[in-house]
Amino acid sequence: MVTDKSATQVAESVEAPRETPVGWQPNIIAFACHYCAFAAADLAGVMRLSYPTSVKVVRLPCTGKLDHVYLLRAFERGVDGVFAAG
Repeated sequence: MVTDKSATQVAESVEAPRETPVGWQPNIIAFACHYCAFAAADLAGVMRLSYPTSVKVVRLPCTGKLDHVYLLRAFERGVDGVFAAG
């Protein structure tokens, strides 16, 4: 059964945006190609550039062969964001 809702009813049914807690950092997993993106991340480490400890880098032989199942599985296990770089 389809019912017509007014704009006010629709707006009330949408959840209000949540406040981000102070000090919260997203848990991010980065899939990086061994020869390209991982080499860049390694160079950043050599240059003593820093990035948050909540970012975990996973080195892969090639991100072109990264199966979408692994990306979705990361979200299922509670990761806030996924980054695939080749």
